[in-house]
Amino acid sequence: MPLIRFDALAAGLPTAWKSVVVGQVGPARIKVLRMDEQAYEAEMHDYNEGLFVVSGQLILQTEDETVVVRPGEMYLALAGIAHAVLPGSHGTLVIVDV
Repeated sequence: MPLIRFDALAAGLPTAWKSVVVGQVGPARIKVLRMDEQAYEAEMHDYNEGLFVVSGQLILQTEDETVVVRPGEMYLALAGIAHAVLPGSHGTLVIVDV
């Protein structure tokens, strides 16, 4: 799949907050998911995770701050730092991780 239309892929997903892998570059996986205004509980990884908003907005709560990520912006969730999604997040999210 050389051309990826993230909004179209996300819209076709049967379940919000359930990502699917759409490609890989080196060891990094590229995933897409649909956000649906609902909160998503805190999680922490042992790897960095890039959270790129294609459309809508992502509202994150970290240990220290609340961050609003808008279209065209990416938040880098660092390894070992918990991050939760707050209510009101919606649209298409691309995740890059290893």
